[in-house]
Amino acid sequence: MSRSLKYTRNIGIMAHIDAGKTTTTERILFYTGITHRMGEVHDGAAAMDWMVQEQERGITITSAATTTFWKYNDEEFKINIIDTPGHVDFTVEVERSLRVLDGAVAVFCAVGGVEPQSETVWRQADKYKVPRLAFVNKMDRSGADFLSVVAQIHEKLGANPVPLQIPIGSEDSFEGVVDLIEMRAVIWHEDQFGVRYEMEDIPSDMIEEAGEWRARLIESLAETDDSILEQFLDDPESISNDQVLSTIRQAAVNLKIVPVLCGAAFKNKGIQRLLDAVVAFLPSPLDIEAVKGINPRNDDVVSRKPDPSEPMAALAFKIATDPYVGRLAFLRIYSGRIDAGSQVLNVRTGKRERITRLYQMHANKQNPKEFIEAGDIIAAVGFKDLRTGDTLCDEKKPILLESIIFPEPVIGVAIEPKTQQDMDKLGLALNKLAEEDPTFKVKYDENSGQTLINGMGELHLEILVDRLKREFKVDCNQGAPQVAYREAITGTVEHRELFRKQTGGRGKFADIIIKISPADEGVTGLQFINEVKGGNIPREYIPSVEKGFKEAMQNGVLAGYPLDSLKVVLLDGSYHSVDSDSLSFEIAAKQAFRHALPKTKPVLLEPIMKVEVVTPEEYMGDVISDFNKRRGHIEKMEGKAGARLIRARVPLAEQFGYVTVLRTLTSGRATSTMEFSHYEKVSDDIAGKILESSTGRKESA
Repeated sequence: MSRSLKYTRNIGIMAHIDAGKTTTTERILFYTGITHRMGEVHDGAAAMDWMVQEQERGITITSAATTTFWKYNDEEFKINIIDTPGHVDFTVEVERSLRVLDGAVAVFCAVGGVEPQSETVWRQADKYKVPRLAFVNKMDRSGADFLSVVAQIHEKLGANPVPLQIPIGSEDSFEGVVDLIEMRAVIWHEDQFGVRYEMEDIPSDMIEEAGEWRARLIESLAETDDSILEQFLDDPESISNDQVLSTIRQAAVNLKIVPVLCGAAFKNKGIQRLLDAVVAFLPSPLDIEAVKGINPRNDDVVSRKPDPSEPMAALAFKIATDPYVGRLAFLRIYSGRIDAGSQVLNVRTGKRERITRLYQMHANKQNPKEFIEAGDIIAAVGFKDLRTGDTLCDEKKPILLESIIFPEPVIGVAIEPKTQQDMDKLGLALNKLAEEDPTFKVKYDENSGQTLINGMGELHLEILVDRLKREFKVDCNQGAPQVAYREAITGTVEHRELFRKQTGGRGKFADIIIKISPADEGVTGLQFINEVKGGNIPREYIPSVEKGFKEAMQNGVLAGYPLDSLKVVLLDGSYHSVDSDSLSFEIAAKQAFRHALPKTKPVLLEPIMKVEVVTPEEYMGDVISDFNKRRGHIEKMEGKAGARLIRARVPLAEQFGYVTVLRTLTSGRATSTMEFSHYEKVSDDIAGKILESSTGRKESA
């Protein structure tokens, strides 16, 4: 098995929207023989964009998984590919995919270069220490500049890009690449969908340039490997191609370099060499360290090697609803093996789950499998209670793997079904969608009786409402989008809360003295510190105090918006031997929160978005003055491919419908991207209006 694992690659394709990820994946499927015709995104025929909404909009919404095979040096490699979305509203799909992948291909547009979402996905890959290759796509486009993109990868992403190829020609005259390892030209023939390419001598006018880049390649490798450095100093000519290949692989797997290739996926150029690079330079499951986790029985750190003889451990990284087979759970198997029909332990619930069927996925088509072993990615059916981030493992040898942390939603909208009979269907449908997407939250507002859905952006919510209608046949009316505000405290207060209730029989009693202050820097959630001495409050009641504060944080004292962080120190208290119980202390904590927080100078926070606009020069003044009207703060302006790039931070509340306004301002010639940046205090006069309107809503309800 270890031999076959050596020939497995689990990779993701990630990039900014419109860099050509899905087109690149479609070409990979074509050249590896999985599909026999090329699907185009703009025709709505891409195999990996299988959702109706994806085909209509020409964007990727959900990460699709597929398995394919590629021959390299007469050996066959198995490649599990996940094509991830580029749009920031679906950042969760990238996050959960990178958590389980061994390597990634970052696609960059040769014209646009490093764009905002490129930076986001790059940071996500850094977080999970995923080795990656860079593929500079769209070399055939007007304004394509390979070396500029390489420089941007270095400057903006802080990476160490090392070109393995340089392009022969660019824009309309792009016909191939110079391979700097073999020092040969690779020329593609357009007449056969780029299936055939020729290895030729380097064009005479490029020999000197190719020699310079080859020398830079060897220099970059010498910085990562002492033996290459010695040879480089003694006799650079003696360094063999095999040495270069193995050193590139080692440096890429250890995150010391990012090999860079180029091509034009739409024109069928560069894909076979990209596949060669994937198997040559990206890690197999064996190259990745043993996965570590916690034994839930004794909290010891345990590890699992990618070996079928080890105890089984797998992570559920995606839940999807399929109209034919029901709920599909996508699993990354880290160790051991899973058989169809077997039982596994879900560590979060502590219960056993039966896996009825296993499937190898190709987009939304399933190929049944009897069993799956370590190092693979698979879809399974039959789970009763499984969520994204759950660990499945051997019952006798439990392990809890690190889960996936998802960002909180920043925008909400109220929805209601158009007919009464849709009411029950709506609840069921929303539960299914929330299971699939951890950044989608459903809340029932008891004050107004409304159902509120929260997500990562306007497009995110638009797609979800569209799915309610198409997949679940539930027609909904929508309210105006609402910003997901937060509350925070700025002061410190000590408070005593005495909760006493006498009801004839046994009463309720709890007495706590607490200090509430803003959480320490970098801490999110409740920072709870117990400083009670001498058993004034029995130990078994302390968790109830913590639980009370945790729940109270969901509704702040200003307008009921949640608090992201809070520090509570339990200083002292007292109890009654008969009347005190856990519930009494939980209620006391909630009341203490309500009574003490108004004294801590609470403030309202709003989500601030990072906005980038690329506009022709003549519209720059209009775009900037529009940002100023929206309480925006311009951070940077620079020239970019004959246009101007404007970076700004703007409150989300001011950005609803911005795309339409921008089109009007620039006659449809500007493009914009927006992603969440951080939360910031709202100015007092605007906070007053927000609080007034939220109080008004509650009273009218």
